[in-house]
Amino acid sequence: MASETLEVKRRGRQFIMGFIFLIILIGGWHYPLLGYFIPLCMILCMGIAFFKGRKWCDWFCPRGSFYDRWIKPKKEIPKVFKGFTLRIIVISLLMAMMTFQIISNWPNPYKIGMFFVTLLTVTTIVGLILLLIFHPRTWCCFCPIGTMANWIGKITKKFQLKINSELCTECKACYKVCPIQIEPYKFKSKDLQLVKDNDCLSCKLCVEKCSKKALSL
Repeated sequence: MASETLEVKRRGRQFIMGFIFLIILIGGWHYPLLGYFIPLCMILCMGIAFFKGRKWCDWFCPRGSFYDRWIKPKKEIPKVFKGFTLRIIVISLLMAMMTFQIISNWPNPYKIGMFFVTLLTVTTIVGLILLLIFHPRTWCCFCPIGTMANWIGKITKKFQLKINSELCTECKACYKVCPIQIEPYKFKSKDLQLVKDNDCLSCKLCVEKCSKKALSL
């Protein structure tokens, strides 16, 4: 019952954020200043990451909420999309592009805003292609904002998922409900052990789903 209540609340919040995402994506082409919502999201995500890891990506993120709310998972997310190499390539490319565009268009706020709208549109198209082929959260695995939140969470070690090996039966119920396909049961040890996967969205779905109460956050 608690698990159902948590999921209903999460879905409701995702619906609202997904709607905001559509407003920014569509409205940005008519009102470029809406594009500044993107760097605002970057700042908020980084701030939250210092205290709650990738919690932002759970339902605060408008695009992640849109993907999660409307698209059903199809396949496993290929490991390559979670790899360090791809993350570095994507974050380096987008940061270099952002720096160049801001310098080139400075101090015109409308042109800079339009760049952010274009960036949001292109990356959303990429994310849509990946979700149709694989999984709704495939883009989230190497999203630059999510990657930075991952790194911050790794340093601060805040709000991390833990597993009690004595209680875990490896039923994989946690994996089945995880939005980003983390496998907590693989981090078992003799004592209460941190699930060392900083892509955890801190959504608590696995905690509520675990019938043995082996997980905690």
